[in-house]
Amino acid sequence: MSSIFPFLRYDFMVLALLAVLIISPLFGMLGTMIVTRRMAFFSDALGHSALTGIAVGVVCGITDTTISMIIFAIVFALLLNEIGRRTMVSHDTIISVFSSASLAIGLAILSRGGNFSKYSSLLVGDILSITRREIVYLLVILIVTMGFFMVFGNKLMAVSLNAPLARSRALPVGLLENLFSVLVALVVTLSIKWVGILIINALLILPAAASANMSSNVREYHFMSILFSLFSGLSGLILSYYVNVATGPMIVIIAAVIYFGTYVYTRKNPNA
Repeated sequence: MSSIFPFLRYDFMVLALLAVLIISPLFGMLGTMIVTRRMAFFSDALGHSALTGIAVGVVCGITDTTISMIIFAIVFALLLNEIGRRTMVSHDTIISVFSSASLAIGLAILSRGGNFSKYSSLLVGDILSITRREIVYLLVILIVTMGFFMVFGNKLMAVSLNAPLARSRALPVGLLENLFSVLVALVVTLSIKWVGILIINALLILPAAASANMSSNVREYHFMSILFSLFSGLSGLILSYYVNVATGPMIVIIAAVIYFGTYVYTRKNPNA
């Protein structure tokens, strides 16, 4: 196998490949619901809040910043949901205010004494540095996500398409929204280190958006999103090895090319 794919001779590339095989379908599944629910700005805010989660950990003396990131992201997501339900102000405005404030606080704390440089790698991520233990963490969250979609997928889709109708059918709209927001928070925070704060939202949105251009039903929508995400992840990892660029941005570039390709195709073939 290593003679056909020479990069597999290196352990870090094998681990990165396994990570991509886990992260890509994970993002593909979540991305469809994020696009359907118009939560692109929400997931982007969660990514930016990672710095604040780290800052909270530093202030509280928590050595494992992943724990503080997860806790802060969950609280952040639930708080946004609750305020969004209680105010008449645009949800996007609320997200922007909270995202900007939390990001500024995080940057201010982490940059004290000129120490931000040791956190700068989180901006673009480094999937080549992933360890076997972290692969297991990603696998667990993939299994949890698959279980969530098997149990709540149809109900959440009903809530996303028509919340008032879902309430009339006695569906727990608020609970489903909170559960999905917590799931997105977990996936985003657990993937930040390897994907990067600046581009994680693109990896969530682009495959699903490309799938929306091509699919004619919900099943195709989910399947093609996962397919586009896997293709972008694998080809981005391999190309980044040969052209010696960061893996995350290369994956995003390929995902963007797929999106624009599907957009042009559907414009030229509206009945396809």
